[in-house]
This record gives sequence, C-alpha cells and structure tokens, in this order.
Amino acid sequence: MKTDFKEEWKHLNPYQMEAVLDESPSCVVNANVGSGKTTVLIAKILYLHYEKSVPLEEMVVLTFTNKAADEIIGRLRKKENGLSGEQVRGFGTFHSVALHLLKNQLPVEQMGWNREFTVISPDEEADLAAEVIAAQKLKVKYKNRLKKRLEQEYQGYLRGKESSRYKDDLFLLYPLLEAEKKQQNKMSFSDLLRVCTKLLLAGRTGNSVSEKEMSYTREGRTKELPGEYGEKPASLWHPQWIIVDEVQDSDALQIEFLEALKEKDTRLFAVGDPNQVIYSWRGTGENMFYLLKHRFQAKELSLPVNYRSSASILEAANRFLQSGTGIQSSRETGEKIIVKNHYDPFQEAEYLAERIRALHDSGRAYGEIAVFYRLQKQSEILEKVFERQQIPYEVSVRKTVRDIPVLAWRTRGLRFSVNPADGQVGMDVLADPQYGEKCTRAKAKKIIQEQKRDSVLLYRRMMEFQEQEEWKKSETVPGAAEVFAYFGLKEALHPTASSYYEDEKLVLKLLEKICRYCREKDCGLIDGTREFVNRSALYGVNLLSGDGETEESDFTGNHDEIGNAIFLRDTVKLMTLHASKGLEFETVFLIGMNQGLIPLHSQSMEQEEEERRLFFVGMTRAKDELELSYYTNPGEPRVSGEYSRYLRMLPPHLLEWEELRSEGEKRSNLQQLRREVQEQIREKREQEEEKKTAVKHARHSKYGEGILVSEDEMMVEVEFAGYGRKQFLKAFGEVTIEA
Repeated sequence: MKTDFKEEWKHLNPYQMEAVLDESPSCVVNANVGSGKTTVLIAKILYLHYEKSVPLEEMVVLTFTNKAADEIIGRLRKKENGLSGEQVRGFGTFHSVALHLLKNQLPVEQMGWNREFTVISPDEEADLAAEVIAAQKLKVKYKNRLKKRLEQEYQGYLRGKESSRYKDDLFLLYPLLEAEKKQQNKMSFSDLLRVCTKLLLAGRTGNSVSEKEMSYTREGRTKELPGEYGEKPASLWHPQWIIVDEVQDSDALQIEFLEALKEKDTRLFAVGDPNQVIYSWRGTGENMFYLLKHRFQAKELSLPVNYRSSASILEAANRFLQSGTGIQSSRETGEKIIVKNHYDPFQEAEYLAERIRALHDSGRAYGEIAVFYRLQKQSEILEKVFERQQIPYEVSVRKTVRDIPVLAWRTRGLRFSVNPADGQVGMDVLADPQYGEKCTRAKAKKIIQEQKRDSVLLYRRMMEFQEQEEWKKSETVPGAAEVFAYFGLKEALHPTASSYYEDEKLVLKLLEKICRYCREKDCGLIDGTREFVNRSALYGVNLLSGDGETEESDFTGNHDEIGNAIFLRDTVKLMTLHASKGLEFETVFLIGMNQGLIPLHSQSMEQEEEERRLFFVGMTRAKDELELSYYTNPGEPRVSGEYSRYLRMLPPHLLEWEELRSEGEKRSNLQQLRREVQEQIREKREQEEEKKTAVKHARHSKYGEGILVSEDEMMVEVEFAGYGRKQFLKAFGEVTIEA
C-alpha cells in the first residue's frame, strides 16, 4: 500500500508536499486558484490512511458539493477494493454528515424530532413560514423575499438580537416556525447543523442541552449550561482528523459545527482560497478563512503555483487578487487576452456562434468552450441564436425535481408516505390541481387531520405505505412498476391526457432510481425511500444518469443551490459567473463587460470587493484563451455604453483590442435579427405563462359549466361542481369547450 501512495506524491511540488505531510493540530492551506487543491486533499487522505494507518472511518472529510465528495470517494475506491459505505460515512457535505449523525448517533429526540424526520429545502421552509404567518396573523414585510430574509436574519436572532432589520414580526416567526417543523417532524438545512452542533456539545459534557438551555453570545460562540434532559449518547463519533474543502465558503453555523465536532486531540486540515469568496448573500464573509485560522490557532501554509491558466491570464488576474502576494504560473505566457467591442448583444451572439463553430472546426471540442455572463437573463439571446445556428449548448441552471410538475408532485407524495406527520406536504399532494384529488386545501387538511383513509384512495395508499411488511426487507425491494401501481398513479396521471406518456416515463424513471438505490444500499424500500428523498432535498436528483452508474450519480448540485450542473454532453456551456466556480475550460468568452453589468452597481465597499472577486473567478476558469467583450448599445437600464473600469485595470501589454466594426457592417441585418430573436423570446415567455395560468371552461347540457382537465384528439375530461370528473368522446359533441 505504501508503494501505491508513493506513486501519488511523485508529481507533487514542494508546497503541495509540505501540506500533505503536515501533522499540526490545526492547519489551513491558502490554495490559490488552479494550484491543485483537490490533488492535495486526496493525497492527504491517502497519506493518512496508508502511511499513518488512520482508518477512513475515523476521518471526517467535509466538502461544499456532493460532486466533490464523490470525486474523493471514487479515487479511494480505485485504491481499496470493497470500500464500504460505513468506512466513508464521514465523507460528504456539511449537511449530509450532520444528517448521518442525527439519523444514526445523536439523540435527536431530545430536541423535539424523531429519527424518521425528513429534510426540507429552503423553498419549502419559506412556504411553511408563509402558512405560519397567515395562520398567526403576523406582520412580516417583504414576503416576496421571505426565503432570503429567513436565511439572512437567522444568525442575528440566534445571537439574541432584539428585533429584525425591518422592525417587523420576523423574530416572532422563528420560534413558531420551529415548533411547526417539530410538529411535522422535518428539518431545514440550518436545523441540521444547529441541532447537530447542540447535541455534539451536550454529549461532550455528559449532559443534554435543551432549546432553552442553549444560548448564543453576540460573538457567535455557543455557551453550554447545566442540563438535566436525558443521558449522554452511548457512542459518539471521535474522529482523528477533520479535513475541510473550500473552507472560505463556510458560514457561522458551519464553523460552529466544526468546533463541536473537533475533540481536543482531533487534528484539523482545511483548504481554501480567500480570493474566491463570492457567496456573501448566504452568510459567507471574506474573513471566514482567517476567522477559522484564528479560532483554531491554525498554522498557515500556501499553494502559490497555478497549473491551469497561461501566464498572461494569471498576470491579468493578479490585478484583482485581494489576498496573498500573487499567483505563480507553471506555464508559458500564452496568447494575449482579446477585448472585443460589439454594437449590442444581438451582434455579439451572431459573432459568438461563428467564432465557436470555427474553433470546433479547427479541432476544439464544444465541451471545452464556455460563455460567462453576470445575469441569467443574458442567456436568452444566446440560446435563440445558437439554436438557429445549430451550435450545441447547455445552460447551467440548477434544475431539480421541484421544477418538473409531475416529479415535484410525486416526490411530495413519497415524502408524505414516509412521514405522515408532514401535513403541509400531504395537503400539497391532495390539493394539487393537476395530479391530486381536485380538492381544496381546506378539504385536504380535514382529510389529513381526521385521517379519513377510506375517503380517498391516494391518501390511504400513502398512509399504508409504511405498513407494507414485505417492503421493509432488503431482499424484497419491488420494481418501479409495482410501486407505480400501488399508488394508483395511472389514474392520477390521467391516461387520456396528452402529457400522460411523458409523465409516466418520468415517474417510472424516478421510482426505478429509488428502487435501485435501495438495492445498492441493501435496505428495504421504506427506509431507502426516506433516505432518498432526504438526499434529493439536499442535492436534487440527476435524472440524466444511466442505469449502469453508481448511486452517487443520482444526486447533483449542492446544499445551498449554488452548485454547478453536471454536464453529460459535448456542448458549449452557458453560465453565470457564480455558476462557473470550480470549473475550467480551454476557451472562455466573458461577455457584457460594461459599467453597471460587470461590475454591477454596488451599495457598499463589501459588494464592490465581491464583484471584483467574481470577475477574478471568471477569468481564472480559462486555460488558454480568454476573450472579454462589451457593448456600445447594451440595451439594459442602468447599464452604460462605456466599457467596464475592470478593463482599464488590466495591463495594456496583455490585451489585444478589436474595436467596433464599421457603421455599415455593425448595422447589417441587425434590425431584422433583433426583431426575430425578441419575438422568439416573447413567444416563449407567453407560452410559459399560458401553461401556468390557462384555465379553460366547458359546458354540458346536463352537468352545466365545468373546468377542462385534459384533452386529446379523441377524448375530453371535465370536472363539474357536484358531479366530479366526467369523460366524453369528442365525436358525440356533448361538450362545448370555450375558445
């Protein structure tokens, strides 16, 4: 085994070797962009395991994306045959490790939940908060930004701040919301970390800490008070090593979780880059790297050598470096950075299509080309032009089952099936206007409160799901078709609807993933479904992964919904600067370099500094070619026709400016192109709105006026008040449908 590891470290430079071999009680590594951070992390784990004989199960490896954790585990599996899930139980995101502890080791019952709790996303927590606000008649401002407000002001509430930023009832909402989550036995992302931290601290002192006994000081540190609730957990996890990736992205809750997890003799090794802090809106600050270093009295090492980008790109990026003395390049100077002026986004899109096709014809793979922009809406014009020019592309927008109506509905149904205490999601399922029982939320609430199993088949099947004894056994996991039939989904999806076959295919694929997950985990359908829906809440579900892939490939993204998509095809990647973090491409086009766009108008020095870091991240994704462009006529409010001041900050000798084309050329065919693309965008938006809001009425001589449920070439289905759903053959002309 030791010989194997020697192969791992022969390519490491002296800085990387120093980090791998360091065994200080606490060490933070300032890893410059492209400096081999992941290589060092994996080498560190292999060194500890094979050279220092540290069992994998005595390591905690915390990452910020599921993909990063899977990459590390995948490397270990290549080294060690038969690697079990128990060995790598501590490898994952902060939230997944906290979830494992709460499900398997910590006495979560002391905090008001039980072990069968389910995890809800920030969107679902905001929905529940809105229901509590309405029920309690609270006065909470800016409800359209409730999700963000819940996240941003939570730390202040925990630390004893007296009132919210807008002096409303938000701080009255928090305890009511928590009581409702306990009642429905579900936790939010922040609950996972906060509850786990409290129970770890309680176990360390030998006491339990109740909600009332745990207080937070204004410095954000926890204070333990004498407890008398329950016993110390029988077996707590005592890791020898805690290894943290992207530590600069930690927020206060994550730092406190680390502190609670670390024993006196536990060693801490953390890697991060202060120059890549771009998520301040979720509680991350540029000083988190140094805060962690100070809190744990950590030794600091650095990885200054970049292996990704050409020397010219790095020299330009160094102008935006906010921490450190500079990034060293391991490569030659390379090509100059192109700065291109376009008349407007329409001309730019046409140019990009031509340029990308030329690059591909010369041998560059589409998958090695990316276009970055500041705002997501900038992709609309690119998409339409690329479609017309037949340039294959993908837009990096996090899309989960929540974004697909039939899968969102089915997933909620599964969540209620494994957690019938979750009345909110149960009502969502029954009252869903497209797939549910076509009842009001009030009626759905009554069915659930009174547990009227015999009144609604779907409700009875969900309530009886956990009573299926055969499905509790790992050796009798059913197939997707059997689960589909059990819930009566054929009727729920409306066989006569034009969308039926697509909906059926999607639902069967989701159910097959769940059944396969249960078989790979060697657990019954009941427990496996609960674990699957919890993981899907944390990561989303990748419906593109094939049947031959590992179960980890079913999950994509990360816990805070800022992760990158997993791309499976050779396509040009279109993405925001935020989504580009962690990726690399041979050629990068960074568009919209105008004042008011890059950078956006900032309200504070902190925001301006983050805009600069964001531009730094975008530039350093490019390996060989970087092209920056701006518009004479950006066509956006508050965006000027002046190029960004960031371009003036770049060393002139590194740039090759290509000025605006001639007046005749720049206007050639642009008006027609602009009209075509704008019309396509308008039609697309109108179609989407029609899908959301369109409600058609139909009239029958006997049943009166009803609502059209579905329609195809032969049949129509209409719901009538007092009569329920009725189906009619179009050939008989019994129903008149409004135009």
